[in-house]
Amino acid sequence: MDPVKVVNILAIESSCDETSAAIIQDGKVLSNFIATQKVHELYGGVVPELASRAHMQNIVPVVDAAIKEANISNDDITAVAFTQSPGLIGSLLVGVCFAKAFAQAKGIPLIAVHHMQAHVLAHFINDKPEFPFLCLTVSGGHTQIVLCKDYLDMEVLGETIDDAAGEAFDKVAKMLGLPYPGGPLVDKYAQQGDPLKFKFPMSEMKDYEFSFSGIKTSVLYFLQAQKKLNPDFATENLKDICASVQYTIVNMLMQKLRKAAKDFNIKNVGIAGGVSANSGLRKAIQEAGEKYGWKVCIPEFEYCTDNAAMIGITGYHKFLKGDFTTLAASPSARATWH
Repeated sequence: MDPVKVVNILAIESSCDETSAAIIQDGKVLSNFIATQKVHELYGGVVPELASRAHMQNIVPVVDAAIKEANISNDDITAVAFTQSPGLIGSLLVGVCFAKAFAQAKGIPLIAVHHMQAHVLAHFINDKPEFPFLCLTVSGGHTQIVLCKDYLDMEVLGETIDDAAGEAFDKVAKMLGLPYPGGPLVDKYAQQGDPLKFKFPMSEMKDYEFSFSGIKTSVLYFLQAQKKLNPDFATENLKDICASVQYTIVNMLMQKLRKAAKDFNIKNVGIAGGVSANSGLRKAIQEAGEKYGWKVCIPEFEYCTDNAAMIGITGYHKFLKGDFTTLAASPSARATWH
């Protein structure tokens, strides 16, 4: 391949219910557009078929907006990066097919990106954490502790064996009668409640593994028992319940992060994924940073949830390594970490 003076990466993210496109120029974000899908609120969760249909409607205008905002033309794009895995297979297919078609039409390279690796590298959009870097990646579908030795050299130290932390927040919100997505609402009410009012059990897992199915069950039984005594219990104690649940989940996350940081003697620590926008988790890691001398990195809010900028920054570093894929690349709902 001939040397390229300016590298413009068109990035596509379509792993779940948000269609996003971004332009990354030499590692800097020129644009990052996200089209959200409100239809899922009617069903209390993401409906895969509706999500994939919405992606098909959104993909072209979102990409067009990203290119125009970056003030470049289609001919200026050097390569196309896309989310290959993991995610909803129908949603992934839309992004993968668009990326392939664009790359083939322009005769430019394709770059396949692992969604969770991209969440980790979201830290490097504006900050430059030093390696080795420890990242707690927390979202609606994943909870992992990742040891980052370099941009593309990462090792998953531990992950959830069942539910993710974000899923636990959403499920508890549903029990409390809060609309979807409920996680941010739990956070909102938690900031006004007493985190020590109600005590919920913390799951004890080996090494760096997590489990959040237990707290969902304990909250369910707790609410059922209390509502028998007082039908309005959940409404009357909403803020304190949210605060107590959030306190428990954040403690479980931080317990494992502290252990990993100590075991590997790492001082550069961050959080990523949708739940990294949670105020309780952000406060906890900042306090831990002050206590243990960590250099804490937290992505800006717009790069915490699913977005194409994080796909683009990962694609940029893969481009520099010549890590390309072919038109034979296919999406995977549950691809292994690589």
